[in-house]
Amino acid sequence: MRGALVILLAFCLDLCIGDPRWLPHPVRGMGRAITALEGWLRRRFPPTPGGERAAGVVLAMALPLGSFLAGWGVLRLCGAVSPWLGLGAEVLLCAQCLAARDLREESMAVHRELLRGDLPAARRMVGRIVGRDTAALTAEGVTKAAVETVAENASDGETAPLFWMALGGAPLALAYKAVNTMDSMVGYQNHRYRYFGTAAARLDDLVNWIPARLTALLMAALAPLAGLDGRGALRIWRRDRRRHKSPNSAQTEAAMAGALRVELAGDAYYFGELHHKPVIGDSLRPIEAEDIRRANRLLYRVSAAFAVLAAALRMLTGGIPWQGLL
Repeated sequence: MRGALVILLAFCLDLCIGDPRWLPHPVRGMGRAITALEGWLRRRFPPTPGGERAAGVVLAMALPLGSFLAGWGVLRLCGAVSPWLGLGAEVLLCAQCLAARDLREESMAVHRELLRGDLPAARRMVGRIVGRDTAALTAEGVTKAAVETVAENASDGETAPLFWMALGGAPLALAYKAVNTMDSMVGYQNHRYRYFGTAAARLDDLVNWIPARLTALLMAALAPLAGLDGRGALRIWRRDRRRHKSPNSAQTEAAMAGALRVELAGDAYYFGELHHKPVIGDSLRPIEAEDIRRANRLLYRVSAAFAVLAAALRMLTGGIPWQGLL
């Protein structure tokens, strides 16, 4: 019961306050650790493809394990002081693993600039939440990028942490965030990370495999409650869910494209290099700025449903292996 309560309270806390900049955040610590570890590992492994892959494997093992142990240690210490402090610490750590409110706020900032007709500002705003080059994007390109990041991060930033939270509480959710943060920092197919980031990218594919598919199916099921096309979401998901190099990204993008009845993905520039990517969805109508709001409406419904399911799963599993050590 305690674990289910933690999940629901963490979900509500994230919706209420998001991630205030003044509050220390574990992901920022993970980012600094990745930067430091990368430099340290590159100095100790040979600058060959094999050496860089080996260094990347060490990083991919060390950071999630370290994050798990750090989370467990914080909860152990807080629980020793007071059971209520332990409960509060776990709720806070779990809430910091979720990103629904921040994702909505950042993407809706893009929406506001598009409505104002300020394309340069919209490009700057969307550049804060996507990895592609944004300087030359059209208004349509900016809108697509914002909708795509809402769709992808519905899993990466919200339902996947809830999934691992249900299975292992805050420590396992933090380990997941470490994997996801590594992938966002070193999991690129460019000159610097082609070999070093391989292990992080593959591990991210693995831990997101189940959540991405569950999220896509929930999108299709709940789309009518958001005023969107549920049948279209399911149809496009079935057809286009494999149209991406990543085994997971197209799962939610396809469901979102079908729900909105628009076309997503396609060619994009990353670090000045053009990447040819297949399109996802059918262009039944032109994409528009309001689709960012619609995508967020679906995100919130899917997130709420997944939080309830995660809480139920936590109750059914009867706790976690290390619960008695907290």
